[in-house]
Amino acid sequence: MSRDDDARTALARRLRELRDSHWADLRVTQAQLRDAFGVSVPLISSWESTHAVKIPPLHRLDKYAAFFASRRSVANGTTRVLTPAEMTAEERDRHHELYTELTRLRQAALRSQSDFDNADSVRLPDAFSEGPWHFATGEPITIICSQVPDEDRAKIPYASPLSGDYIELYKYSDLDSLFELWGHLRAANPHSPVTLRATEDLRSDDLTTHIVLLGGVDYNEVTASVLDRIDLPVRQVPDWEGEKGPYFEVTEGGDTRRHHPRYGADRRLLRDVAFFYRGVNPDNEQSTLTICNGMYARGVYGVVRALTDSRFRDRNAAYLRSRFGAAQSYGILTQVRVEGRVVVTPDWTLEKFRLHEWPELTHGD
Repeated sequence: MSRDDDARTALARRLRELRDSHWADLRVTQAQLRDAFGVSVPLISSWESTHAVKIPPLHRLDKYAAFFASRRSVANGTTRVLTPAEMTAEERDRHHELYTELTRLRQAALRSQSDFDNADSVRLPDAFSEGPWHFATGEPITIICSQVPDEDRAKIPYASPLSGDYIELYKYSDLDSLFELWGHLRAANPHSPVTLRATEDLRSDDLTTHIVLLGGVDYNEVTASVLDRIDLPVRQVPDWEGEKGPYFEVTEGGDTRRHHPRYGADRRLLRDVAFFYRGVNPDNEQSTLTICNGMYARGVYGVVRALTDSRFRDRNAAYLRSRFGAAQSYGILTQVRVEGRVVVTPDWTLEKFRLHEWPELTHGD
């Protein structure tokens, strides 16, 4: 067997090995995995095949890792995948180890498969085909971006429709974030319509698509409205006249904490605070709602880059999968470091960047 063949089939062999001998006293059947994963037996069999190689997507490997992280996955005659909240600390560590191993084997298999199929072919990164910004083929996506207030827009050259050099994009206040996310969404969803809206341009159909809200509550009316309608422990408070300025407030278990941006001696922004939320669209339960907001535009850009930056998007997406599993709704309050004019992408695998996570984990026995 050549080295390339070995890399192509190593993941399949490892999946078969987990099922056959991960637990010394128990051999798991393909039918049991079918029941736990909600897929067909032929599909599971195809992932274990070393002849007609079929490489499973990342979210399926996450289920494998979660299943084999705990002996409790097989109990009382039934099989299931435990959520992170149900796992003990030791089981969550094992889940992370297994997922890291399987992801590494998958990446090697994809490289070898690509070379095997066509040496000149170019494959899109996982972030475009399986990451949080990838949606089902053909489903519409609407970005609702924060808007520059009228009085500020009047001061911007070429922001008036009366100008021959009128530029419509000048009405959006988070252009860095919009430019970054727009390209990524189009690449990750080539067969889906991606629509850009300001609050003044919204149509009723826009609110029932997959919605992405860019910007905070002061410049994006839809963000403010949606946050009033969903039950979250995180609240953005635009207290611009307060002693310490604006902040995010977290209330849980009767305790309240405030997270403020940090400034230098000259009031230059050093650390912004930003929030990433993914949940169900309250106007259409078959679609999603995503919020990327911050106290400043720098924070919005940082939280967008967390899942688009080629150096960090895969590890941050993997962290979201391992941390929140199949949770319908979740959020991360994160700090975003600003170095001069440069925003440094937060690495969510490092605790120092995560100020708060929701839902909280409950520790098992």
